[in-house]
Amino acid sequence: MNASLENKVAVVTGGTSGIGKATSLALAKAGAKVVVAGRRENEGQAVVQAIEKSGGKAIFVKTDVSREADVKAFA
Repeated sequence: MNASLENKVAVVTGGTSGIGKATSLALAKAGAKVVVAGRRENEGQAVVQAIEKSGGKAIFVKTDVSREADVKAFA
């Protein structure tokens, strides 16, 4: 990963917990604006709040990648 991801946007599917959450936080720390995608809204909003609290920018998009309609709506 680049030392600085300023002016970049990162999309993290499964970004509400576990490795996805850790990835979202790390990308934000490196300067990326993060799109946190996942099935659980409360957990997703918590990740967004953590990113924003540390000075980053993020949004949550409720998405279940096992559902074709959700993936099409996300794109």
